[in-house]
Amino acid sequence: MARLWSQVAVVTGAGRGIGRAIARRFAAEGAYVVVVDIDVATADEVVAEIRADDGEAEAMVVDMGDTDAVAGMIQRVAETHDALDILVNNAAVTRNIDFFSVRPEDWDAIHRVNARGLFFCMQAAAGAMRERGGGRIVNIASIAGKGYSGTSNIAYAGSKGAVIAMTRIAAHALGRHNINVNAICPGVTRTDLYYQVVRERAEAAGRLETEVMTAFDGNIPIGRSNEPDDIADLAVFLGSDEARNVTGQSWNVDGGLMWD
Repeated sequence: MARLWSQVAVVTGAGRGIGRAIARRFAAEGAYVVVVDIDVATADEVVAEIRADDGEAEAMVVDMGDTDAVAGMIQRVAETHDALDILVNNAAVTRNIDFFSVRPEDWDAIHRVNARGLFFCMQAAAGAMRERGGGRIVNIASIAGKGYSGTSNIAYAGSKGAVIAMTRIAAHALGRHNINVNAICPGVTRTDLYYQVVRERAEAAGRLETEVMTAFDGNIPIGRSNEPDDIADLAVFLGSDEARNVTGQSWNVDGGLMWD
């Protein structure tokens, strides 16, 4: 039987990249997936892909920094399906800024979604799960939140460090309600942002994009960057009953870049 059969799962930031991969894998494993994204076109595309593969999904357009909209989305899902089994908090934003360039508005924009929005989504989902006997929450953090020296974006790293800390505290608070909370900390992952960075660095250095990608991979002990499906594989495990006794953990998927 499929590992997530008949489960109702909400995946935020599911219109592209890691979120898209998770949504598609969850559907392939039998879950009904609520594809949440701020971009209606990309959300609809993912739903169409899932349905084309005989999966079940619907799209919801939500600004994850709008706490009222987030609470309303969770309430609608729980009431419509009389279930909310899995939440994957994947939505995130960033800005390409170094230490001395960070302005208050940059900090606030990043933390509004990555930390504040994630917490209130987790809080709303946990309330619905508690009423229904439990559930699973998977927060997508980053090795940047563990102090990975390969990032200079302190505002983004700080927001992901907050995700890791909140995951631990939430796991402690929610365990009595049969709610597991874990985080995944991806390393270098081949998303749209990755390819944008590759193009920018190649242009700035007068190098081929393939040379930049090879340099990225050369810094990784296992010798290759993540594909989004690498994160989706772990998310399926953490969302399944196989992980029923796993909670409060932050799992690196990074090819060995970080050892904690």
